[in-house]
Amino acid sequence: MVDFKRSIDISYRRPFYARTRFLFFALLLISIYSYGWRVTEIELGELVRDAHLVKPLIRDLLHPDLFTFETETESAHAFFVLSGGQLSLGKIKKDAQGPVLTLSNNSGQIGNTIGVSGKGFRSNETGRIIWINSIEQEYPLGLFETDAGGNFHGDIIVPPIARGDVQKIQTILEWRTGRWWFSDTLKLTIEKIVETVFLALMATTFAVLIAVPMSFLGARNIMSSHPTSTAIYYLVRTIFNGLRSVEPLIMAILFAVWVGIGPFAGVLALTVHSIAALGKLFSEQVENIDVGPVEAVTATGATPMQVVLFAVVPQVFPQFLALSFYRWDINVRMSTIIGFVGGGGIGFLLQQWINLLQYNQAGTALLAIAAVIIILDMVSAKLREKFIT
Repeated sequence: MVDFKRSIDISYRRPFYARTRFLFFALLLISIYSYGWRVTEIELGELVRDAHLVKPLIRDLLHPDLFTFETETESAHAFFVLSGGQLSLGKIKKDAQGPVLTLSNNSGQIGNTIGVSGKGFRSNETGRIIWINSIEQEYPLGLFETDAGGNFHGDIIVPPIARGDVQKIQTILEWRTGRWWFSDTLKLTIEKIVETVFLALMATTFAVLIAVPMSFLGARNIMSSHPTSTAIYYLVRTIFNGLRSVEPLIMAILFAVWVGIGPFAGVLALTVHSIAALGKLFSEQVENIDVGPVEAVTATGATPMQVVLFAVVPQVFPQFLALSFYRWDINVRMSTIIGFVGGGGIGFLLQQWINLLQYNQAGTALLAIAAVIIILDMVSAKLREKFIT
């Protein structure tokens, strides 16, 4: 006979998203990210509203200056005055022969749209329109195409780079007439990218030579047997943390003042930062070794130095090698940035081309950097496969 009076114990567990703790942390995260959104002044509308300003830049970066051709050129210019400025009569004079460029309005302010018309150019060709301000800074405005009669018409916007009274709008039409060869930009880029690779190689090599012995002094399991060695351990770890806290860019500025602008300053900056970074990584590898071989070698009566050489080094050598290759890869990329402050290498050229708004040349440098990083990654993978596995 079934006892219907028997009590049935049914336990109910609320899902995690309905618990008080989860709701508390969710509200906390929402508050943190809301504050971060406001502090960092994120405005997604700017990505759409000002997209037209970056289009010429991206287009030029995607067309690196790799080859050059025998060419002929036609050009014309017109002058534009920002509101409040004056244009001398001598600048209004037009050439008696050749192409002519006219503007719908010769004065205005930043953000205004003005019409640009050209006559007398080579027919059915594509050219460039460039804005040149009063201090000779150039800003690409876009492209134009001539019709069968050599004429064109288009609109441009007065860019934010406009400064001073008198501005110049330059149109350049260039077409090929002969064979091609490697551009001077590519030759200079190859020269500087080779310098960059060896800059990173020398910095990594010097750093490894110093970081390896320091890493054993910064490993707790090696240096915790005596008060003196423990003090050395904390000192070395403090040095690692202190040096890692200073960006290589700051170090490059310091060494550029110390030894002068050039690749040597870059080598020193990357060496100091790499010593700290590799020293920390190496010491962590030492701390994670298997204690079995250490105890076995110690039981034979070996000295501390012999224990390190025969029980520790064989265990950490593959990891040390892999981390060194990886650091070389990092230093190649970092050398690009320290070149901006006088550290030599491809970064110095890249900074000049960006400042001069020569984005085709800058695209060549970026392409070379990407190619070197890809090649180094493939080479280091092969080396790790051969020597580590």
